[in-house]
Amino acid sequence: MKDNNRFRLDTWGAITLAVLGLYLLFMVYPLGNLIKMAFYGDNGFTLDNFVKFFSKQYYSSTLGNSFKVSLAATITSLLVGVPMAYFFAMYRIRGKGLLRILIIISSMSAPFVGAYAWILLLGRNGVVTNFLQNLLGISVPDIYGFNGMLLVFTTQLFSLIFLYVAGALSKVDNSLLEASENMGCVGVRRFFTVVLPLITPTVLAGALLVFIRALSDFGTPMLIGEGYRTFPVILYTEFVGEVSQNKGFASAIAVIAIIITTVVFYAQNFVSKRKSFSMNSLHPIEPKPLRGVKGILVYVFCYVVVGIAILPQVYVLYTSFKKTSGTIYVDGYSLDSYINMFTRLGSSIQNTLIIPVVALVAVVLLAVLIAYLSVRRRNALTSTVDVLSMVPYIIPGTVVGIALVTSFNHKPLAFTGTMFIMAMALVIRRLPYTIRSSVAILQQIPITIEEAALSLGSPKMKTFFQITVPMMSSGIISGAILSWVTMISELSTAMILYTGRTQTLTVAIYTQIIRGNYGIAAAMASVLTVITVISLLVFNRFSKNGEITM
Repeated sequence: MKDNNRFRLDTWGAITLAVLGLYLLFMVYPLGNLIKMAFYGDNGFTLDNFVKFFSKQYYSSTLGNSFKVSLAATITSLLVGVPMAYFFAMYRIRGKGLLRILIIISSMSAPFVGAYAWILLLGRNGVVTNFLQNLLGISVPDIYGFNGMLLVFTTQLFSLIFLYVAGALSKVDNSLLEASENMGCVGVRRFFTVVLPLITPTVLAGALLVFIRALSDFGTPMLIGEGYRTFPVILYTEFVGEVSQNKGFASAIAVIAIIITTVVFYAQNFVSKRKSFSMNSLHPIEPKPLRGVKGILVYVFCYVVVGIAILPQVYVLYTSFKKTSGTIYVDGYSLDSYINMFTRLGSSIQNTLIIPVVALVAVVLLAVLIAYLSVRRRNALTSTVDVLSMVPYIIPGTVVGIALVTSFNHKPLAFTGTMFIMAMALVIRRLPYTIRSSVAILQQIPITIEEAALSLGSPKMKTFFQITVPMMSSGIISGAILSWVTMISELSTAMILYTGRTQTLTVAIYTQIIRGNYGIAAAMASVLTVITVISLLVFNRFSKNGEITM
């Protein structure tokens, strides 16, 4: 086979240039335009937008607030997710399969839906709040502000840590644990001295994702934050404010957000590389039965944590069947909320299926091509494509939305207000996940299989699509379904880009909650949950072991 470390203008060379062109047009150009708006005003180059941000406490305090709640959510998610994954790997827990599905469902739902549900449960007039106050005289701590945001983030994002760590533990060789046990290192000591060092890079990767997800979340602070202002909220209000709009200032805030997430990403990457090593799991960990007090504690921990995590979805589903009079729940049950939903907002369900499907097709096609270029055709240009493909991983969705809407709102590229730009935003944001899963599976496929096909006269593209892609199918399907689930629950970019014709379920849920139409909002959130569950069942159908890990 020819040397692939040198660029050649053959079929794959043309694909490299085409993919690079797409990134330059739909990602580099919008982000460059955003940066230009932040630094240039009517009188040329200026730093006034940044001076305004850091000189006024109203704005600069959002930086501290965002860091505080994101860091706290990361720590609490680690404290819950790492032990959970360890217990699942080490012990035989009855109902483990069901618990895993419930954990994944809680992680895949939109965070603001959880915020809405916790308001219904623990808000000032919440069900649990009133029950404890009237029956026991116990006052529930205020759910709004920092406390509520931390609760929402922890109950949803710990599952990401769980999935990452579960994937890492599946690669740990049981002989290491047996050797440590023979040397008298067991229990908590073995966890901290043997297991944790082995999975540290994975723990850091999960922590990074949790931190960025919490930092960039828009819906949760808007619903439950009240006076606790964060980056995405300020960014959104400055860009689409009803009283006044300051796009230059909003762009400056977006640039600050990009700088922060980039610094955090590279810091995590630096630490991970210093502690990284490869493992071959010839003998995977064998779960042991639970007995005694330890067994009781493990069961209580797992079931209580999962129960709290899934409670918002269960309660939202319950309230979707309650009768409403206007915006108020009344006694009795009915399907009125679902009827009103399909009558008034049925198009949003249709958009939620059409837009992500279009985006998913593009994601799968681009992911397999970029993965192949990154692994099999490594050179300067393909390395550039690989780096560009990871940029959206660290950019908040609100920033992506603003960059796209400000760059494609005039001819000849007037895409603003169309389904195309919403699909493109999803492609940009979710492509990295499918690329990583495709790269991981492709690295395990010997190149000699392709070389044999080529030596027998099979054309390059035929070899790729008929031999390589089918062997990559498990990684492609896993990444695609997980990308799909996150696409249908996307809010931050959709809130910036949507119009009346392109409104999706998440946007419709959010607007109905703001308007006080809780019955319709609950019905729509339930439909979104059902779509998520169906997607996960499809994943289980195609997955070899039926387990989602990261």
